[in-house]
Amino acid sequence: MDIQAVKQRFGLIGNAPGLNRALEVAIKVAPTDISVMVTGESGVGKETIPQIIHQYSERKHHEYIAVNCGAIPEGTIDSELFGHEKGSFTGAQGSRKGYFEVADGGTIFLDEVAELPLQTQVRLLRVLETGEFIKVGSSKVQKTDVRIIAATNEKMDVAIHKGKFREDLFYRLSTVPISLPPLRERRDDIHLLFRKFASNFAEKYRMPSIKLDENAVHTLISYKWPGNIRQLKNITEQISVIEKKEISLKNYF
Repeated sequence: MDIQAVKQRFGLIGNAPGLNRALEVAIKVAPTDISVMVTGESGVGKETIPQIIHQYSERKHHEYIAVNCGAIPEGTIDSELFGHEKGSFTGAQGSRKGYFEVADGGTIFLDEVAELPLQTQVRLLRVLETGEFIKVGSSKVQKTDVRIIAATNEKMDVAIHKGKFREDLFYRLSTVPISLPPLRERRDDIHLLFRKFASNFAEKYRMPSIKLDENAVHTLISYKWPGNIRQLKNITEQISVIEKKEISLKNYF
């Protein structure tokens, strides 16, 4: 499969070796049911890799559900993932299907997986090992056929050492690791990304696409970008709205 075709389909910009390697691995594992762990700093675009894997797999006609594990309160995450029965907790006025039941035959993307409570990690490990889960408040074992792709920006060896994350679950989730490089390691891609974002915002706000002078381009490329692509996109939007001509970037860093 052609990597350039994948980039075009998913709107990916750049030719950095680290990016190309991540896409190559994603394409190769897509037809399998192997669990994948996507790692990389916050803002590097980890959410795209699971979408690629799902779309190039046999599961593409079934559900794809993305779950931000860090955004769901600890008290309700088991219910969100595995469902619950009526009366199983205060406010449970009816039974509810969880993501693992809804996505049967499809793919679940667990973003910020290191944020999962230990109790939920035990339940997740059971799903990975046996394909079985139990709704909150139920004693009935249910089966599901779901591919799990996880992502994290944390150093998992540290989380395991601190007792925050189960080592056996980590190995189950990361059968194939895919690492996305930070933007500072994609110097040649930075201006390409800026121009793409500038063009998109010019269209969105119906104004001319902003241009950078040589000094601005140098500043753009040499900056460390701690927030990665997300930060670059945000700054490009600011510039697109505020500035009206060729500009420097000294006011933005």
